[in-house]
Amino acid sequence: MKEPTLENIEDYDNLKGTKRKIVMSVIIAGLIIGAIYSIASTVFDNRKDTIHTDDAINVVPSGKTLPVR
Repeated sequence: MKEPTLENIEDYDNLKGTKRKIVMSVIIAGLIIGAIYSIASTVFDNRKDTIHTDDAINVVPSGKTLPVR
């Protein structure tokens, strides 16, 4: 049994027929989903509604000792 060569493969050089339609539909679907995500993230982005938190510790709380039992 011989392995197939590139010349024997039906469309190794270019896409034709059903394979071309599938590849194009996947690319178009990806572009549409990306556009919908981009528009939704722009419309529903509420940066004004966020609460600012400061992670820096300005005052170290004094250590309290626990009673020993």
